[in-house]
Amino acid sequence: MIAAIVFDFDGVLVDSEPLHLRAYQEVLEPLGLSLPREQYYASYLGYDDAGVFRAVAEDRQRMFDGRQLDALIEEKCRVFDELLGGGDIMYPGAAECVTRLAAEWPLGIASGAARPEIEAALGGRQLDRHFKFIVAAGETLAGKPAPDPYARAAELHGVAPGTCLAIEDSRWGIESAKAAGLWCIAITHTYPVAELFEADAIVTSLNELTPQLIKWLR
Repeated sequence: MIAAIVFDFDGVLVDSEPLHLRAYQEVLEPLGLSLPREQYYASYLGYDDAGVFRAVAEDRQRMFDGRQLDALIEEKCRVFDELLGGGDIMYPGAAECVTRLAAEWPLGIASGAARPEIEAALGGRQLDRHFKFIVAAGETLAGKPAPDPYARAAELHGVAPGTCLAIEDSRWGIESAKAAGLWCIAITHTYPVAELFEADAIVTSLNELTPQLIKWLR
């Protein structure tokens, strides 16, 4: 039986991936590094900020030292915050989904996004009260697709991983959740069904995430 639920954030509750891509592009272009949309979604979307910058540099035979990496992340966060101020980026049905599931299970978040970004988006819709904890970028030894974020989430929930459910939108996130021993439902906000086949169930909208569906997982 499912005892607790852990949401990914970007691509599940908020449609923020286009904003992340624009922020990365604005930071990388002055360095002579391009990041096409297709390449971002195919290769980098599942990583946190540090992982994206490291992977982009490695793929282009470049290297950032620790100081450069910290500066890039800081600038990316600044640009992202400016873009985020442009309006509500919650997916349709997100607030209702969170409220509906919070009435049945304790909720948490395990995300590659920065904590301030998550807190700002949730607080703006008064959804933060529904979440027991947040596991954000840089708060575990390794990020997704490693199991660390979801293993930490199960630990914070105080339940066995096998009784915990992850809600994900990418193959990196699914890999992370399954490696940690969680159940996983994938949503097709970002990728088609064919790329999410390793999940235990797949939905096409947050309206389909109901207690009945979750209780079916056993």
